[in-house]
Amino acid sequence: MSFNDIFKSSYLENVTAVSLPDMAIAIILSFCLGLFIYFVYKKTYSGVMFSRTFGGSLVAMTMITTMVILAVTSNVVLSLGMVGALSIVRFRTAIKEPMDIAFLFWAIAGGIILAAGMIPLAIAGSVVIGLIMIVFCNRKSTDKPFIAVINCTDGAAEKRVADYLTQQVRKAVVKSKSAQKGNIELSYEISLKGDDTAFITSLSEMDGVNSAVLVSYNGDYMG
Repeated sequence: MSFNDIFKSSYLENVTAVSLPDMAIAIILSFCLGLFIYFVYKKTYSGVMFSRTFGGSLVAMTMITTMVILAVTSNVVLSLGMVGALSIVRFRTAIKEPMDIAFLFWAIAGGIILAAGMIPLAIAGSVVIGLIMIVFCNRKSTDKPFIAVINCTDGAAEKRVADYLTQQVRKAVVKSKSAQKGNIELSYEISLKGDDTAFITSLSEMDGVNSAVLVSYNGDYMG
């Protein structure tokens, strides 16, 4: 084959560039791998609302990547055109969860490895990654954090609130404080001694306290 033959392309000849058995095996395996990634994502998800759309996109991403790499490896000219086409794609959707990025790269990498024919690496690597994700992302913390937002009237009420929380909870750390004339808003990160949250009701009935709100959060405090 000469140098010029490499860049010769015929549309009809490309039909048989990838055999039907290879296509079937690659697509089926990519679907199974994408489904496995989806179940691991669902198992390890710890956000507020689970997105089935994003989970389904992981399956689609694995299969699409596999098809693209199969096409690229079968034709040099197509691979050059694909690089140019993909270079102009821009994604505007913000990824809010850091773990979502890891799952996206996992789906893409799995599709690439499958299309390259490294099936044992794709399967073994995905199983190991899945087990690591399940073990580390599903670990339940014994010290579950909460945020208590307390609105009080003056400094004396603020001191009473601090003393009361010290007695009722395991840990109470001020995360933010907003003060205006006749109004002080405090945000505490607290750890409960047990499952009883009745103390927040007693706190709201304390003199000088206008309101008290207790909210569970995942520990990613932005402030």
